[in-house]
Amino acid sequence: MLALARKVNQSIIIGNDIEITLLEIKGDQVKIGINAPKSVPIYRKEIYEQIQEENKKAAQTEIDVETLKNLFKGNIK
Repeated sequence: MLALARKVNQSIIIGNDIEITLLEIKGDQVKIGINAPKSVPIYRKEIYEQIQEENKKAAQTEIDVETLKNLFKGNIK
């Protein structure tokens, strides 16, 4: 892990097109701004972990082949 010290309104650059700016420090909270292309998903870590867990559950779900066939034929009501 790279640890950097920054002051308010200072930034770091990741790659060629992601900029993270320290916006505000209040007590034990730090507010950051992230400027990145729309194609780059940005999540809070706890949300990202929930998404990963749901994806794992979905991948383990058994699929009824007939229901899937009907879905692609547009026969699901």
